Amino acid sequence: MDYEHTPVTVAGKRAVVVGGTSGIGRALAHGFAADGADVVATSRGAESVAETAAELRDLGAETIEETCDVTDRESLVDLRDATVDALGGIDVLVASQSAISRSNLADGTEEEWQTVFDVQLDGTYRATQIFAERMDEGAIIPISSISNGLAIPNLVPYTTAKGGIDAFTRVAAEELGPEIRVNAIRPGFVRTEQTGGTYDEGTERHAEIARRTTTGRLADPQEIVGAAIYLASDAASYTNGTVLTVDDGFTHGAFGE
Repeated sequence: MDYEHTPVTVAGKRAVVVGGTSGIGRALAHGFAADGADVVATSRGAESVAETAAELRDLGAETIEETCDVTDRESLVDLRDATVDALGGIDVLVASQSAISRSNLADGTEEEWQTVFDVQLDGTYRATQIFAERMDEGAIIPISSISNGLAIPNLVPYTTAKGGIDAFTRVAAEELGPEIRVNAIRPGFVRTEQTGGTYDEGTERHAEIARRTTTGRLADPQEIVGAAIYLASDAASYTNGTVLTVDDGFTHGAFGE
């Protein structure tokens, strides 16, 4: 019996990765470019945008250098329009921007709460709304976190905002689909600039991660790339409104063993 399948690839696609100059976002931008996509990786820092753009060109991708602040609608509009002008359209949007506040509930400030929400949740809403206006079809991929299913101390704004991203993903998929698919990735504990020091070996939190994952370690950012390529590819044509967990079994691991 003949069997045909759609390949899992982003070759030939045009992708924008917001928050794409560090951490998971940078790994996704590199991974997309290495797989044959043209990629615009952006953040607020002009130097990091230029540096990442050079790396993407070395991987064979067409790109532009355009900074972006997700708390500013006009900044997102400028990014979208510049990308369309340069690449001829947009097939994939990844919302990987991040802000975090490490304070407990009693001591946290209104300003900390609003800052995290403005970047994480409101930024995802703005980017999705603005980019969807110029996308006839394609994929939007917000980056969530397994933290929203846990109770990690001192992460109240971050955890709550990430939970909102999961809910937003489901509703956005319903409203934008089937032409635009919206699926989030919920990474587990990943070794990035943001997590540096917090989950290092020798800490209590690292020990808990080691107990509850099959490999006994944090992920490298590159280990999130495969999930993103799948969700951005045409092979995911029947995948919409899902939140894909990539955590090496942490959320189902045995606590305290």
